[in-house]
Amino acid sequence: MPAAGTLARWRGTACEHLRIAVNLSGRELDNDALIDDIQATLTAEGISPAQLEVELTEEIFIQNIEHNLNQLQRLNNLGINLAIDDFGVGYSSLAYLRDFPVSSLKIDRSFITNVTDRHDNAVITRAVINLAHNLGIQVVAEGVETDAHLRFLTSHRCDFAQGYLISKPLIAADLEQAIAKGILVPALPAQPRL
Repeated sequence: MPAAGTLARWRGTACEHLRIAVNLSGRELDNDALIDDIQATLTAEGISPAQLEVELTEEIFIQNIEHNLNQLQRLNNLGINLAIDDFGVGYSSLAYLRDFPVSSLKIDRSFITNVTDRHDNAVITRAVINLAHNLGIQVVAEGVETDAHLRFLTSHRCDFAQGYLISKPLIAADLEQAIAKGILVPALPAQPRL
């Protein structure tokens, strides 16, 4: 798992508190040895499971539900964060939020792109943020490209923003340099909401 090597390399650097998100496919989740392999890799590299986030698209939640729930529960029991990616555009079901051990939702960029121009996008985005927070789930907004997007999301207590306003996608080495030069300042760990 390349992410584990990167996290190990970041130990003792300005990047050491960052978390890496890894997309997981339905086929990978079907592999019964997956969780044991992840655990062995994290142990071998001396990495805290909390530094790893597994992102799953909504469609994975409807495939082989019983098996996937078991696999995701095992990941959660290890301390790995679980995120639903592109929330709102697939087979959105509130049952996923109730039944699966999800730690964060990533609101799809299609809602954020026009969040300041379309009333319906604003209403949906606010509702997702409020619902997630009421369930103890953090929210990441994808596709944040303008100051107006960021102001809207900040005013509605969205936990994290992702998009070109923050940075273009970077490989690990470029991220390390950007943080070392002060171009990007990694956020401090989130404070609990009261």
